[in-house]
Amino acid sequence: MGAGRRGKGRGMSKRMLIAAAAAAALVLVLCGAAFAAEVSREEYKEAAEPICKASAKSNEQILAGVRTEVKKGQLKTAAAKFAKASREQAQTLKELEALPRPSADEARLTKWFSYLKIEAELFATAGKKLKAGDKAGAQHVFTKLSRNINKANNQVLPFEFNYCRLNAAKLS
Repeated sequence: MGAGRRGKGRGMSKRMLIAAAAAAALVLVLCGAAFAAEVSREEYKEAAEPICKASAKSNEQILAGVRTEVKKGQLKTAAAKFAKASREQAQTLKELEALPRPSADEARLTKWFSYLKIEAELFATAGKKLKAGDKAGAQHVFTKLSRNINKANNQVLPFEFNYCRLNAAKLS
């Protein structure tokens, strides 16, 4: 009878040992994931800049000559360009939001993303105004867009971005 109990005790301690080892392994994996997810401001910049560079080049091509088109009264052509720029900006925002962020800059980046969302919406609104033939209304939107761009750029000054800062003068 003593031998049977000893066998059960060993089985129980083996199970406990295995459970403890599994729990320890799980803790290490979770801690590793937490530490792996933390990125520095510089790492974020390195990941974001190529996304912004591609977007900036795309928007420069999309919006090339749009100011001249508006002046010449080619509002529907200009409207289509602003609509396309809006979609490009929205896609860029999605890509930037998907990047791991420095926890210390979470609030700053969240605010920046809100400004980028507004920019995409303002591009779309400018396109709608132009499509409707409302040149004055579009000009009002351009003014709002310029102010919003400045707010967005100010929000991320500590990152020292090159391409993730917009230049309102280049957009038209």
